[in-house]
Amino acid sequence: MLTIRFDRLGVQPGDLVLDAGAGFGRHAFELARLGANVVALDYMAEEVTAARGIFAAMVAAGEIPEERYVGVMQGDATKLPFADDSFDRVITSEVLEHIQDDVAAVGELLRVLKPGGTIAATVPTWLPEKVNWMLSDEYHAPTVAGGHVRIYSATELKAKLRSAGAEVVSTHHAHALHSPYWWLKCAVGPRNDNHPLVKRYRQLLEWEITKQPKSMQLMERVLSPALGKSYVVYGVKR
Repeated sequence: MLTIRFDRLGVQPGDLVLDAGAGFGRHAFELARLGANVVALDYMAEEVTAARGIFAAMVAAGEIPEERYVGVMQGDATKLPFADDSFDRVITSEVLEHIQDDVAAVGELLRVLKPGGTIAATVPTWLPEKVNWMLSDEYHAPTVAGGHVRIYSATELKAKLRSAGAEVVSTHHAHALHSPYWWLKCAVGPRNDNHPLVKRYRQLLEWEITKQPKSMQLMERVLSPALGKSYVVYGVKR
């Protein structure tokens, strides 16, 4: 399940791409399949280990050439260990809402991006996220690992990208069908994955992702502008 549209990002074979906050690597793996050379970075050690294992398996299976996998490393988005102007593309998906000093993180993402390179940043959409916060304190508690520390408006995210040196060129929403799932999870407890209603809805989402029925795709397109769980902004470094 991808949030970023790589055609809008302008990904080309041979591009060096940084996935900052890669998690288990859902975007990084697809970038490699498209021919990009990928560096994946995440703050959590267990996710770095898992992503390395999957990349290694993809190389061993011949699914991607070895050179597509540049590396997976643990690191801090507010202090990136790369030189200025290193990457052709930079992405960060559902990460900035977890970082206290998001201005520093956005500045670092633009610092390591080449002039004329493109960036895609995704955060939870304001309205669905507001409902989550109203339903659950645990969901957004900064003392909880992975808790969200802010709710972005579209204006705020675009303004922070512009202030760091990006020209905003495109936006969209994604994953409308995921918003009710998170409302349900927040209502019963964000960590209560075994609640019967949560399990049933998760099965529905898994079916939708794997089978991609046209009816669900149509529903997603119609509802995403209003209910999309994620808000995506694309920019070009000036």
